Amino acid sequence: MSNTINAIIVDDEEFARSSLFFLLQDNCKVVHITGIAKSVAEAKLLLQKHPVDLIFLDIAMPGENGFELISTAEQYSAHVVFTTAYDQYAVKAIKANALDYLLKPIDIDELKETVDKAVKHIVSKKPEFSENDRLLNLKNDLDHKTVRKISLPNGQGYTLVDLNHIVHVEADSNYSIFHLHDNEKITVSKVLKEYEEILPERQFVRVHKSSIVNLNYLQEYNSRNGLELTLKNGQRIAVSRRRASDFLERIRNYTQQ
Repeated sequence: MSNTINAIIVDDEEFARSSLFFLLQDNCKVVHITGIAKSVAEAKLLLQKHPVDLIFLDIAMPGENGFELISTAEQYSAHVVFTTAYDQYAVKAIKANALDYLLKPIDIDELKETVDKAVKHIVSKKPEFSENDRLLNLKNDLDHKTVRKISLPNGQGYTLVDLNHIVHVEADSNYSIFHLHDNEKITVSKVLKEYEEILPERQFVRVHKSSIVNLNYLQEYNSRNGLELTLKNGQRIAVSRRRASDFLERIRNYTQQ
């Protein structure tokens, strides 16, 4: 592949289209914009004429929304970066589904980082569109305003995991180990803090620098040897001193739901 990747911008707002175009032109020389579309229909026509490597795609547009372009993007093996003005909740849903996104107004540093990530995927020819279930799950999350599943990268693609099946998440250096209800373990090359930000606060609480627990699996907690909790699978997990008061407060709120 050459040093340049071809891309299109799809957004119904004129200011959003032009501002992203100039941000890319000034800060991401590797990206060559071959076309700009105001709708999904226009984007499909552009892709038919000149297939591209990368699509900057707005989600909320009149008529067909950004999700309606996914199957066409898959057909042309184009990598998608969502651009969205959605609220913090929606960003959590997008993160949970392991998608690339940029939150409007677009930050230059975040744009550079996202483009770098996209270029790596494109160059390595990783299969980006073998996970339609992730996109359907994201749409469902946004529709219902609740994150129900999370996509965990597994090296070959993604494993879609129901949040209710996660017992706890354990930190292991720069990795996170997901312990599931059936004793299965999934190791992911992301730090625990990323999942602390994604997992719903009403259900998951970080009790230690190396542990996040699902309150649905809490069996008991005591302070005989420092604050410690026991999960329904029998595993014992320490609660750090600095997180103890927050944990107890979360337990009170959880039991009142």
